Amino acid sequence: MLDIKFIRDNADLVKKTIVDKRIDLDLDALLDLDLQRRNLLSETETFQATKRAFSKEMLSLNEEDKNARILELQEMDTHHTVATEKLRTVQAEFDNLMLLVPNIPSPETPIGKDDTENIPWSYWSPELGYVDPKDTDKIKQIPTQFNFDVKDHATLGKDLDLIDTERGTEVSGFRGYYLKNELVLLHQGLMFYAMEKLRSKGFVLMQTPTLVREFALVGSGHFPAGRAEIFQVGNAANLENEDKEKQFLAGTSEPALISYYANQILDESQLPIQVAGISACYRSEVGSYGKDTKGLYRVKEFLKVEQVIICKAKQNDADVWLEKLREISEEILQDLKLPYRVLNICTGDMGAGKYKMYDIETWMPARQAYGETHSDSNFTDWQARRLNIRYKDADGKIQFAYTLNNTAVASPRILIALLENYQQADGSIKVPEVLQKYVGTDRIVKKP
Repeated sequence: MLDIKFIRDNADLVKKTIVDKRIDLDLDALLDLDLQRRNLLSETETFQATKRAFSKEMLSLNEEDKNARILELQEMDTHHTVATEKLRTVQAEFDNLMLLVPNIPSPETPIGKDDTENIPWSYWSPELGYVDPKDTDKIKQIPTQFNFDVKDHATLGKDLDLIDTERGTEVSGFRGYYLKNELVLLHQGLMFYAMEKLRSKGFVLMQTPTLVREFALVGSGHFPAGRAEIFQVGNAANLENEDKEKQFLAGTSEPALISYYANQILDESQLPIQVAGISACYRSEVGSYGKDTKGLYRVKEFLKVEQVIICKAKQNDADVWLEKLREISEEILQDLKLPYRVLNICTGDMGAGKYKMYDIETWMPARQAYGETHSDSNFTDWQARRLNIRYKDADGKIQFAYTLNNTAVASPRILIALLENYQQADGSIKVPEVLQKYVGTDRIVKKP
């Protein structure tokens, strides 16, 4: 969240951001609640001060004056009770609206309504290397070239006994799937390869919980706006009982990773903190019905290696880390020799808390399009304020930290790109060189 003083002082800028990010929020209503809240706080503090003064004064009063003072104090106490109750209501409404206030985007962030207005930042292919987004002729040469009819990953998976969505749907429900045989090894090897990569770059590895409490999702910014995408768990009685603690299946390890440091005051010498988590992830895919129903592109359960950075509250430090995280994701895709492009995400397609964001989209031949496989975001202190993550700087001042996160690798979507880009004319699939040691072969062929 943003600091309320910043919101008051920059109301027009915040209103513009609300429009640019397509947030459903009436800022004037929030500012009105803030004024009410401050007036009520002042009123209750004045009463407490008056009450303390009365207590001292009573010692020197005669009985008649003391009784009069008691009646006066009782009347004030009744008024204070009403004001306190009103403050509780106003504060709750204020807190709820504060969770909706978006972060101010970076000057480099494009203003746009949706993903159609994201701007290509760079392109890359194994044959051409980096390609300037303005070089349209070379961009057309980036996709993997085939001299045979391309199969999609679902067909390849069925032909080679690697994927079973029919039994997956039967057992797990809509969008369920099984990975089989060599694809299991490829899948797990990909995760292990990513973790080895991150450990070599100084990241602390964590196996994070997939069940998280509500505060973690509020703190990371997945709640309240993204609540429909998250599965709540528990029996029927717990789900209906407002007093029961709620638990949720996280859609990424990010909430667990960043909440590990919630309500802590770190020392500046501990920063930057580099952590990487591997976990199963769950998303309801609400609103996606009818989209990408075939294959593994849009599923409810997947595996991901995620990175989180907690750094000093210096914009330059956070900017540098955003680029470093992007470079790590690009390095992974380059090791896999997969064509991709980097997008500078516009205001209408980024989350409320993001200051600046890149997506990486990998080429998927059967779709004849790039598909999102990575996301890299700078939140500045927006998440840290929600989770109360602070540090003591060199001057002894307590500050909110800056946070960033990035997808190192997520599956099974990346498996689509691997299967389709590495398919061969005989129906087999080559295994990327960096993953061969995990799969135990350089080629996946049809079972006899």
